[in-house]
Amino acid sequence: MAQYVDGFVIPLPRKKLALYKKIATQAAKVWREHGALDYQECVMDPSPQPKGVPGDLFKKLAKTKPTETVVFAYIRYRSRAHRDRVNAKVMADSRLAAMCDPQKMPFDMARMTFGGFNVLVSG
Repeated sequence: MAQYVDGFVIPLPRKKLALYKKIATQAAKVWREHGALDYQECVMDPSPQPKGVPGDLFKKLAKTKPTETVVFAYIRYRSRAHRDRVNAKVMADSRLAAMCDPQKMPFDMARMTFGGFNVLVSG
């Protein structure tokens, strides 16, 4: 059975990185407790990115402002059906609801890009 991944690209104000890390740390715990195989939140290397290289392209995808960075995140599951079961439990978890008030999120949720992916190759 092929694995499944939810992937996210998020423009995040650099000054809110500590708050985002606190939320992401709790979210990782919740997703893993409910069965996710892996949960990763990655922040873009702050070193200058030459034009046209992947980092520069991620900034374009996320439409970052000069004061923002890019978060690349993914959650891995056994299958799409497993993902649906895990996410149903996660969305019903009061710990997640308490920290995910759209008015209190450290980034603009309307600018987040996400999608579900079937794993083609896993090494």
